[in-house]
Parts: sequence; structure tokens; C-alpha cells
Amino acid sequence: MLFNSQEFLFVFLPATLLGFYLLGAVHRQWAILWLILISLVFYGWWRPLNILIIGPSIIINYALASILLRLNQNEGSRSLSRAVLLLGIAFNVLFLGFFKYADFLYGTINVFGAKLILMHIILPLGISFITFQKIAFLIDVQAGRVKAFSFREYCTFVLFFPQLIAGPIVHYREMMPQFAAASCRFDKENFAVALTLLFFGLFKKGVLADNIAPLVTPIYEHSAAAGKTSFLLAWMAAVGFTLQIYFDFSGYTDMALGLARFFGIKLPPNFNSPLKASSIIDFWLRWHMTLTRFLTAYIYNPLVLWLTRRRAIKGRPGFGVRNPTLGAFVSLLMVPLITTMFISGLWHGAGYGFIIWGLLHGAFLTINHGWRVFATHRWRDRASYERIMKPAGWALTFVSVTTAMVFFRASTVASAVDLVKGVIGLNGVALPQTLLDSLGPSLTSTFHRIGVISNNSWSVHDFRIAATWISVLMFIALVCPNTLQILAPYEPALGVKPQTAPVIGKFRLPAWAPSLPWAIVVSTLAAIAIVSIGGPSEFLYWQF
Repeated sequence: MLFNSQEFLFVFLPATLLGFYLLGAVHRQWAILWLILISLVFYGWWRPLNILIIGPSIIINYALASILLRLNQNEGSRSLSRAVLLLGIAFNVLFLGFFKYADFLYGTINVFGAKLILMHIILPLGISFITFQKIAFLIDVQAGRVKAFSFREYCTFVLFFPQLIAGPIVHYREMMPQFAAASCRFDKENFAVALTLLFFGLFKKGVLADNIAPLVTPIYEHSAAAGKTSFLLAWMAAVGFTLQIYFDFSGYTDMALGLARFFGIKLPPNFNSPLKASSIIDFWLRWHMTLTRFLTAYIYNPLVLWLTRRRAIKGRPGFGVRNPTLGAFVSLLMVPLITTMFISGLWHGAGYGFIIWGLLHGAFLTINHGWRVFATHRWRDRASYERIMKPAGWALTFVSVTTAMVFFRASTVASAVDLVKGVIGLNGVALPQTLLDSLGPSLTSTFHRIGVISNNSWSVHDFRIAATWISVLMFIALVCPNTLQILAPYEPALGVKPQTAPVIGKFRLPAWAPSLPWAIVVSTLAAIAIVSIGGPSEFLYWQF
């Protein structure tokens, strides 16, 4: 069930919390078992078969992790331990590949004349997130970072429903000490923080993301059907969807943080105002932070280490900070980056658009790192560099991110290419006929001379509504403090520490506290969000 559904908010969540707190008052282990059981109910709500699919995978991964734990106790079993780890990684990758990529692979083969029959497999919820989390667990056990665990503890870690479907991607060593220390009883401070996070997220999702979606979707549908998307429409599609997924993902993250906090658990931060980033490197340190952490630790770093060792064996120089060679840059930075982001794109979805999106970000990151390595030190001082490059970097990052998002959203690569052509002006500029007429003969004639044409399918009303929503959401994303900043004194996410009070321009906001004024603000947002429940809605990241 969706976090922003009536059955979740008014039935499942109250029943879950009531059972957890009552059982916790008797014996905390009963409360943990209740949490495991209710997480299984949550996962199987839409499709009980999901439990039968994910259940064997959980048991197999537990068995493999137990074997790795025993092998770690014997120094002479390191090679066997690595073999078991590789077996576990292969099992999880094949498990994910079968459910997520079988039809995509068959369809790709059919392009070359084969006639393979597509299986039309129904994708289990959150399989990408669950798979990455289990792989990380196996690696941590094999590396000795996890010293002991029971089957109950493993199930608690894997099935904890606030992060089960769409993350954050968590580590055993950051979660289980919290479960071990949790009182499993009602705590008024945790409850107040949890409600605030939950309702902030619900407002972002139900009011902001869901209301811009109907304005963006028709542009993508028109592009897929007819093409020739004009300049302004293409930009509204690119920026509009970026804002939609921004508030959709940000809203889900806040809700996940809040739901975990009800149980006294702090999830790691996963989203920190990425549209404020002044470089693509900074963007990926703010967007889907736990995915970036996973990709860096378990794909990028091992790949760099392996390539570095290969170059050392061949007597080639490594990637030094001073005067790095172009060959070292390509081999030890560009290749690992593009490979990692290719995997990131493929992880997000079985489609060419996701792959292109990942490769684009790999190219963006390579260019950004290349700039830092070969160009930044040529500036005379840091202050002049920041004065010029920070705003320029923000603009370039924003354009790059929003343009690449077209490939993430468009239903076909051809549609995405059409929209990108529109973004750079190759499809011309069009304005609603009514708007052109209202400008007067002189301006209308001038616009026609420079190539602006009329668009009878796009009304002035639609234009104004879309422009207004984009402007409002841009203001919130770029100017307003985020949830982590507002609630920082109460550590809304694991490791987030108190900061100075958040500001909007020169106006300093009062720090959040469980007080009457903040209760009124949060209640108002909650009421608006709850009233909006009922329309078409789905968290975008649940499909991954």
C-alpha cells in the first residue's frame, strides 16, 4: 500500500503503532516480532505472491551470510569465503535480472530478428532496493564488519517496512544497534518528530508532486505521439518532471524517516536539496545519497582499486593529485565513473532511456572531475573562482540534470530525443494563439518574423497554470530550507546534527520544536495533504 493512501494512514499505521507500543510495554522482543509480521503484511498487501517470491531469497541470503560468518572464524578459509561471497552476489544479481530485465533482454534480442516470447513478469515491489541491501550485507559480513546476527535480527533488518520498498539503502551496522537499544515504547519526542516528518512528506507528495504531474504528463504524451515539441513546452516538460520527481522522492524520504522514527529508529539521510547543487558531483552527494554511497563503496572503489593494481603491474603511473596523466585520468576515473553510472541507470529500470540517463550522468561527472583536476588550479585565487563558478556551476548543473531527466521520464528514446531537440530550440518556439493575439499586431508580427509560431492546442490558461506551478516549486526547492535543516536540532536522520536556524533570504525561521505554533503549521499542512488524497498517485521510486 502507498504511504499516502487512506488505508495506510488511517488503518495500517495506527494498528501497527498500537500493537508495537502495547507489546513493547510487555516485552520488547514481542514488539520486534510484531514489526516483522506487520512488515510482511505491508509487503504482501497488493500481491501476496510477493512474499512467496521474496521469502526464499531472504532465506538463501541468510544461509549464505551464516556460512560467511563461520568461514570468517577460520583464517585458512579466505579463498572459500570469497567464493561464497561471489556466489551470493551472483544469486542476487540473477534474481534481480530475471524479474526486472528478462523481457528487456528478450525484446533487445528480438530487434535482431529473433522471435522470443516475452514473459511479462510482474515485478516484485522494491526488488532493486532489497537486492542492493542484501548484497551490501553479504559484503559487510565477508569483510568482517558484521560480527554476529540471528535470523530474527536479519529479518528485522531486511523487512523493516518504512525503508522496504524505496529505501534508503541501509547498512546492518547502522540499523541493528538502534533496534537493540530501542525501548519499543511510546516516546513523545520521537512521536512529535515522526508526525512532523510524515506530514511534511505527505504534503510534498500529495500537494506539490501530484499537482504538477497532470501538467507535465500531457507534454510527454504529445511528444511520444506527434513529436516536434516546441522550445517552451520542452522546457516545461524537462523542468516540470524534474520538480515532480524531486518532490515525489523528497516527500517519500521524509515519510520514510518519520515512519521509522515512530519506532525510535533513525534512517540515514537520503535527500538534501540536490537542486541547490553547484556541480554534478555535489548533486550526487545530495540526491539519493544512500544509492551514491552504495555505488561508491561497492562498485566504483573496488573497480578503481582493481584498475590501479593492473596499471601498477604494468609499470604505468597511478592517478596522482599533481600533474596526473591523461591516460591515468581515463583509466582510473573516467572508465570507473561511466561504468558505475551505467549500472546506476540500468538499476533504475529496464529501458534504453534509463541507460542513456546513467551514461549522461557518467559523462557529466567525468567532465566535472576533469575540470577540477585540470582547470581549477589555474585560477588566481579561490574567492574569484567561487564568485564566478558557483553561479555558473549551478546553472550548468541544473540544465544538465533537467535535460537528462527527459530520458528518465520519456516513454521512448525517440520521444526523449524530440524533447531534447525542443529544449535546445531545434523544434522552434510556439506560443498559444490567444496569447499572441493579446500582444497586439506589432509584437505579434515581430514574434512571427523571429520564428515564433502559434499553438492552438496549448491554451493561455494551461500556460499560466504550468508556469505558476513551476515558479512556486522552484522557489521552494531553491530558496526554502529543507526538512533536515528545519528539524536538525532533533536529528531527523542518522548523523544530522543541529545547525543555525534555517533562513529564507534574510528572514531567519524559528527552529522547529514540539510547540503550539509548529503544531498549527504542521496540522495545516497535514489537513491540506489529507484532503488531496484520492486522486491518481504513485511514488515514482516504488517502480524500482
